[in-house]
Amino acid sequence: MKRIATVLVMLHLGVAGVYAQQAPVKMKFSGTSAPSTVNLLQPGTSTGEDHVAGKGTLSSFTVRNVRAIANSPTPSSTCSGPNQLFFQELAGGGVFRFQDGSLLTVNLTQGGDCINLATGEALCTLTFQIAGGTGRFKNASGTLKFTETVVTVLADTSNNPVFFAAIGEYTGTVSGVSEEQGQDREQ
Repeated sequence: MKRIATVLVMLHLGVAGVYAQQAPVKMKFSGTSAPSTVNLLQPGTSTGEDHVAGKGTLSSFTVRNVRAIANSPTPSSTCSGPNQLFFQELAGGGVFRFQDGSLLTVNLTQGGDCINLATGEALCTLTFQIAGGTGRFKNASGTLKFTETVVTVLADTSNNPVFFAAIGEYTGTVSGVSEEQGQDREQ
């Protein structure tokens, strides 16, 4: 009986160790980006929104994220030149929905958009903190880096870009996933 109890404790500790380990994440996506009707009530900002779908380490997913973007460009050491402007991302968050119905929530911690005025393309690089979720992500934590390239699809009557095609990926680490990471894994 004592041996059975010892084996059960060892098994439980082994499962807890696997549960707590950080796992690398890589998820590619494509979709759209546009101004949002959501108002994050940040003075001097506009709100942008992404709707994307993809596949990767955690299985197939969709995600919607909403962000407050500064209306005025700021200096940047990584985005400079006569045709480039950098706009800082100030607040926001997102919700991933995975194939099994589990949700993963994230909060924006930093980032910005480097816009090339000559080409109409922008490179967006954001960092999100994982804030838990539902299902297998109920106790999830970690950090995801969002890297997205957007290309203008439509402009308004003043020729301001307002609707974009988007491609990119999320990379980072996640821990606290309660079951085997999804099927459809990307190697």
